[in-house]
Amino acid sequence: MGRREPLPPKRTPSARDVEIAITNRQKVMAVDRRWLAGIVKRTLVALEVPRAELSLLLVDDAAIAAIHEEWLAVPGPTDVITFDLSSPEGPFAGDIVVSAETARRMARHLGWQPRFELAYYVVHGLLHLAGEDDLDPVARRRMRLRERAVMAAIGLPKPPRRPTAARRRSR
Repeated sequence: MGRREPLPPKRTPSARDVEIAITNRQKVMAVDRRWLAGIVKRTLVALEVPRAELSLLLVDDAAIAAIHEEWLAVPGPTDVITFDLSSPEGPFAGDIVVSAETARRMARHLGWQPRFELAYYVVHGLLHLAGEDDLDPVARRRMRLRERAVMAAIGLPKPPRRPTAARRRSR
């Protein structure tokens, strides 16, 4: 039997392998950019992405509605829009636009922290860049499972998708 070469260790992103530009163009909620950059980096590690060039744009509902209409021909706001800019020979790359206003509104509705809802949207956008889709029920279930797995892997709580019992009682 021939001797097998050991497999190289999996590369995880280092500071020089990941470029993240975070632009905050909303005034709806305070956002800690360092914390958010850490969410992105830990998500990239969980997804085993060795190199990335990303921009993250935080906006309000009016701004994301305009982008939604212009680029996807869908009227009204949404939570996150992802633009994949990756090429086969290049790094994992893309632009992610997140509505902080939607995150704040949904967090109130679901009974959890707005920053966690914002982080959930960022994870969702990164999963889209990694090839996940949520257009049909089977793909959506698979993506929801991956979202929960990534959120757990990066130390965030599981995203609730229904209002908590305490929130339902307060209505």
